[in-house]
Amino acid sequence: MSQTKAADPAPEKKAAEEEEPARSPREIRLVMIGLVVTMLLAMLDNLIVGTAMPTIVRDLGGAEHLSWVVTAYILATAASTPIWGKLGDLYGRKGTFLTSIVIFLAGSALSGLSQNMNELIGFRALQGLGAGGLMVGVMSIMGALVPPRDRGKYQGMFAAVMALATVGGPLIGGFLTDHLSWRWTFYINLPLGVVALAVVVVTLKLPKVHNKARIDYVGALLLTTGITALTLITTWGGQDYAWGSKQILGLAALAAATLIAFCYVEQRVQEPMLPLDLFKNLNFTLVSLIGFIVGFVMFGATVFLPLYQQTVQGASATSSGLLLMPMMFGMLVISLVVGQAVTKTGKYRIYPIIGTIVMTGGMVLLSTMGTETSSFTSACWMVVLGAGMGFLMQITMLVAQNSVELKDMGVASSTATLFRTIGGSFGVALFGALFNSRVTETMKERLGDAAAGGGKADPNQVSLETLKAMPAPVQDAYHHAVSNGIHTVFLWGAAVAVIAVAASVFMREVPLRGSGAPPKDGDGGKAAEPNAEAVAI
Repeated sequence: MSQTKAADPAPEKKAAEEEEPARSPREIRLVMIGLVVTMLLAMLDNLIVGTAMPTIVRDLGGAEHLSWVVTAYILATAASTPIWGKLGDLYGRKGTFLTSIVIFLAGSALSGLSQNMNELIGFRALQGLGAGGLMVGVMSIMGALVPPRDRGKYQGMFAAVMALATVGGPLIGGFLTDHLSWRWTFYINLPLGVVALAVVVVTLKLPKVHNKARIDYVGALLLTTGITALTLITTWGGQDYAWGSKQILGLAALAAATLIAFCYVEQRVQEPMLPLDLFKNLNFTLVSLIGFIVGFVMFGATVFLPLYQQTVQGASATSSGLLLMPMMFGMLVISLVVGQAVTKTGKYRIYPIIGTIVMTGGMVLLSTMGTETSSFTSACWMVVLGAGMGFLMQITMLVAQNSVELKDMGVASSTATLFRTIGGSFGVALFGALFNSRVTETMKERLGDAAAGGGKADPNQVSLETLKAMPAPVQDAYHHAVSNGIHTVFLWGAAVAVIAVAASVFMREVPLRGSGAPPKDGDGGKAAEPNAEAVAI
């Protein structure tokens, strides 16, 4: 009896889902154009804007508020991500997806028109509010259109978009700022967004959802507050405020209190913002943990690898996006291969195991880099790390979506995205604290207490020109300090990645829903019912 309840959604939702027509590969490819452009919008924005920041400060002033241009966007994105996912499940994915694109474009246009730093911060928050729905919308719509068994055919597109955004973002931002205006780093979103809107409106056909359930406003408020507090901790901790300061401890207490209250509320409302029953599914819980660690490792690597290559290896700062090309190449190639293999075989459990092991090995190899490491060697180690993440990037989303009923596709997508985002925030913050501490310690060892102040300076603010102007002993000490910092960062990253290895080992091989998935003996294909594993547990 419990099995029937767990596997069957509400009758009216189930009826709507069963009316979903099968689509031809051509129809899916047309929709994918809009989804790919939208994902490009979501991933390019911060990378493009980051390059223009010095010019923006010079034009608008308010340098003391510079960090909030980024923080406001990140906060709004992280806080709104789970809400967009739930709204899509309740009121239809197409409508909420189009709404998020419109909000993002409105924020982009207003950001470009900003006349002072306060306006820019406010409009960036609006832009981030829309951005929270972009990635979730793409993933949940793809999950609704394409069965998990067939999704590998298309996941390579999204890996390619990630590589393109990482490499091209800083280059595009620099070009627009130098040849047009920093305002075009925001305006560039408008033509891309209009294309995405037009394609989605014309090509995407989804059943209309008629749902009388009330929005869980209390749960949304508690979750938003908790996520905001966590994001501020990782943004401010060790940078604006000491980790033991009353501000950080107060935020930690607020995060703990609101998230505990959120769990209490979600168990008692009719339509929870984030159904906690999802975590009774072993695969969903494990893949959420793995996604957190992938974000932890990936965002940490993308911040500190260019710093090492610019400072120690003397690479040009203007080509910072190109510095990550080896890692993105490994990620793209493996993601394409794994996607095709999953589509062909319907098996996926082995790939998270291989991916987490390779990712851990890549972190260990990168921790061995020193002042004498060649660019070729570091590029090889980056390929290994990228390959490990290539095994994981799309598989984590695939398993999360395959572990839930279709009615919860938005929540599953937003939860997977949220865990990866929060993992990235923690990765950058904790790696930054470890790195700065090690740099300061090494500078003291090599130059003595009198010169230790140089180690306390933010290494990101030491340009190549500044470094070359320093005395030779200071340059040498700084090179060793950064190398030691990188060693510490990646060694601790490898230790965290081992947790992902353990999690992947316990993952179960649950049949993927899809046209190619074989039916379970005697039940006509119900083996692929997404909640089958949750019932067994």
